[in-house]
Amino acid sequence: MRQIISFMHISLDGFVAGPNGEMDWIKVDDEIFNHVEKRICQGDTALYGRTTYQMMEAYWPTAADKPNASQHDIEHSAWYKNAHKIVLSNTLNEKDFTNTTIINDNLVNSINEIKQLSGSEILLFGSPAATHSLLNLNLIDGFWLFVNPIVLGKGIPLFTEGQNKMPLKLLSSQQFSSGVTELNYITDKK
Repeated sequence: MRQIISFMHISLDGFVAGPNGEMDWIKVDDEIFNHVEKRICQGDTALYGRTTYQMMEAYWPTAADKPNASQHDIEHSAWYKNAHKIVLSNTLNEKDFTNTTIINDNLVNSINEIKQLSGSEILLFGSPAATHSLLNLNLIDGFWLFVNPIVLGKGIPLFTEGQNKMPLKLLSSQQFSSGVTELNYITDKK
């Protein structure tokens, strides 16, 4: 069965964005981009909440066409165009988008059906509201976290109060020269 892995940048105190959705504190550089791209390119499916999906759609389809496009933009734009996108949304209409599946009801059955299809892991990019919904339904199988060396003090948390207990197994970790630390966990379903 395919697994859903939450890919998220977080602060040391567990926030994924500032109180108003700010993400200007996230450290990304070529070292991190190159590391992330290796894993992303092995996948064929991206999962988003509506807000994150609309941000991605506004940038990635044409990112490689810009005159100052970086190598990362060129590579990720190509991957994004080919990847199947799954979007959790009550307002978007599937017929408006290509290579995209919109899930707006029956979340558990819809996600479990997708997990049964052939393919690699499904990366859930950012999308705190979608992450919270999937966590509450025990549909996330792992976390690929990039812990940034900052304490925000307040913001949008990765885990919300009342979150179900979820034992995890550390698969790998890596520290980058920027001070960001990658933590790669899978749920420990004993």
